[in-house]
Amino acid sequence: MAELLQFRVPAGPARTLLVWGLEPQPGLERSLFSAFSSFGPLYSVRAHSNAAVAGPGCYGVIRFYSAHDASRARHACDGHRLFQRAPVKVCVCTKQKGFQQQTPPLSSNKCQELANHYLGFNGWSSRIITLQNVSGFDGENEEMGKTSQKGLVKFLCGLEVTLPNHGVCSRGVALGETDVGTGEDPLEFLRATRRAQKLAVGKALSAAFQKILLVVLENGKVAVEYDSSQEEPTDSLTEEELKGLVQVNELSLEEFDLEGEEVLSDFSFDD
Repeated sequence: MAELLQFRVPAGPARTLLVWGLEPQPGLERSLFSAFSSFGPLYSVRAHSNAAVAGPGCYGVIRFYSAHDASRARHACDGHRLFQRAPVKVCVCTKQKGFQQQTPPLSSNKCQELANHYLGFNGWSSRIITLQNVSGFDGENEEMGKTSQKGLVKFLCGLEVTLPNHGVCSRGVALGETDVGTGEDPLEFLRATRRAQKLAVGKALSAAFQKILLVVLENGKVAVEYDSSQEEPTDSLTEEELKGLVQVNELSLEEFDLEGEEVLSDFSFDD
């Protein structure tokens, strides 16, 4: 039976395991990650102390991308000692809040982790089509073509993700902005500019992955589908038209405001 995986925060009780009967110890989350990541890629691992009424000890919440991987981990780990003296109990975490039909997109780092696992490090690549300074093009009273050194620095990024083994290409466009304050310090202004560039690239990469669907087959092989329902007007533009796209007043920053989005240390994704 095939399972469909999206580049979104995994939701639903079938993908989340509750582990209890844990003994307090340094590096508990690392130990949990080591024990459960052998069954498949993990979105998150969290360890918490038991409530006072439950007595001493800890419990963990493990979130998988794949419900199939979570099921295998539950059957293999329930009742076993794993990394401690006493056996642990593992079950599906059924009582959870905040499950939504439309879950948030993965951050760019998480997208890369998931793609590397299922497609391989050489199974995908990305390239920046355009990365341009669009500060002052959203209705501010500034001369066109000039960047303000006060307020916000904004960069627009157009990026393409290619999966050569599957014949799939996907494009993402995103806006990144950073507050530069007064802009009186040239060094701080340059740092803010760099942050805005990296943020725009990271969000564009995430946006491109939103149109890619991974179909994980029962034998472990992976097929890829392109989700045309997620296409945006910018996908129909040529590269030259996209490079000339500077009017961003119709783009909503909230649309690309990914919770927990990281600032990338490098935006060369082909390495």
